[in-house]
Amino acid sequence: MSTVAVVGAIVLGLLLAETRVSWRHERELRRLGAVCPPGDVYAAMAVLYPAAFVAMMIEGLWRAGTEPVQAPDGPNWFASGVLLFAASKALKYWAIRSLGVRWTFRVFNVPSLPLVTSGPYRYLAHPNYVAVVGELVGAAMMCGAPIAGSVGLAAFGTALWLRVRFETTVLGAHRERRG
Repeated sequence: MSTVAVVGAIVLGLLLAETRVSWRHERELRRLGAVCPPGDVYAAMAVLYPAAFVAMMIEGLWRAGTEPVQAPDGPNWFASGVLLFAASKALKYWAIRSLGVRWTFRVFNVPSLPLVTSGPYRYLAHPNYVAVVGELVGAAMMCGAPIAGSVGLAAFGTALWLRVRFETTVLGAHRERRG
């Protein structure tokens, strides 16, 4: 089995597990009276994020099947990608743990709960998104997919930029109401 296929299976398996956690948290938040403010770019992100990984796997498999295998004479992109991906997952899971039930793929407003300022949120406003960018870059490096990685990161990065603006507005309004 190709290394790229193994990487792809792991990445997509983790994505499916995170989706399950997000859905469980979403149900609990809705039970607590949380609302999804209008204007989120979630639908675009829900397509672009997994599509970027799939495109990277396709490019990586194509390259592995068409390019001669050579011993690396420069940096080891695969090992560097593994380290970046693992560090990004660690940051993401720290953010998930810090947010608890409030971590989902969607932006929810729970007026009765204070904003989280512990864990990585003590240092960064959006650590989960920093981690997501690291995951994409790390996966591109592991798959040997510079084209799909760059295009996927640019496309998802645009949606992520819009999401950060949206979420910052929602969190700012939350602070003002509680303030």
